[in-house]
Amino acid sequence: MDSRLLTLERWLTAQFPGASFTLAPASADASFRRYFRAQLADGRSYIAMDAPPEKEDCAPFVRVAALLREAGVHAPQVLAQDLAQGYLLLSDLGRTTYLDALDDGTAAALFADATSALIRWQLGTRPGTLPRYDEALLRREMALFPEWYVGRHLGISLSPAQQAALEGVVAALARAALAQPRVYVHRDYMPRNLMLCEPNPGVLDFQDAVEGPISYDMVSLLRDAFISWDEERVLDWTVRYWENAKKAHLPVAADFAEFWRSFEWMGLQRHLKVLGIFARLTHRDGKARYVEDTPRFVRYARAVAERYAALNPLARLLDELEGRQRKTAYTF
Repeated sequence: MDSRLLTLERWLTAQFPGASFTLAPASADASFRRYFRAQLADGRSYIAMDAPPEKEDCAPFVRVAALLREAGVHAPQVLAQDLAQGYLLLSDLGRTTYLDALDDGTAAALFADATSALIRWQLGTRPGTLPRYDEALLRREMALFPEWYVGRHLGISLSPAQQAALEGVVAALARAALAQPRVYVHRDYMPRNLMLCEPNPGVLDFQDAVEGPISYDMVSLLRDAFISWDEERVLDWTVRYWENAKKAHLPVAADFAEFWRSFEWMGLQRHLKVLGIFARLTHRDGKARYVEDTPRFVRYARAVAERYAALNPLARLLDELEGRQRKTAYTF
């Protein structure tokens, strides 16, 4: 028997006195959190979060949900909480994610809504409120790539020369990220975590938010784990964000070329992190479906590493890992 589910049902019974309800799984999660939809007989529905307190802390979710809502972003309302047991009762933002709704015909309007919400979130930044996205965190994330993707998933031990080449790229990416203006960063602002609802979008999975590089959430949105777009559209949507961010007096670079470089380099840092995380989810946590999407991130990483001379050592490393011959690339 699922003892936590039984305890959750008892807790919810106290939240809905005199009302009958059914519980059904609402979504999957890469962490230890689980979400259930509580459907009441009168048609109302809510989301119940189950987060085992020995593995997950609900307090950041509650805190960041409040910050998002204060900034005018449609995050779920926390209606009841029992942090000691690891239970939250949330408003229901619906059943349709951006990932479900996005196609060539809907993308422009949906991304316009998502970037507008992102700008409101960034404008709400109060320095010192959230943890800093510092060098230690950036490096811990990138260290997942050699440990879990290269070492565990590919089964390859990097040579000293390869380690030195990777370290040079990691150091360059960390410096570039730390040089960017800092705003609130969701850290997983991607289509699977955005809900199609009114007002649009609803925003989920924000508990790891930090204060960090201004380009981070935009590159997370457009260079996603589960859906890809051609470079012309990514460039167009990024220009639109940059123009609107400037009008809103956010601290984006005055020159778009500079912002685009920051966007690409920030994306590469995230791609290395995600390659490591997806490999770890597969080999440590038994969630094999994630590793199926690693080729997408290798393509993202390779494309950026080939465009910039300082990042070319990573392109060569990726080729060596895949047994490819390195081609001469045009670099900046």
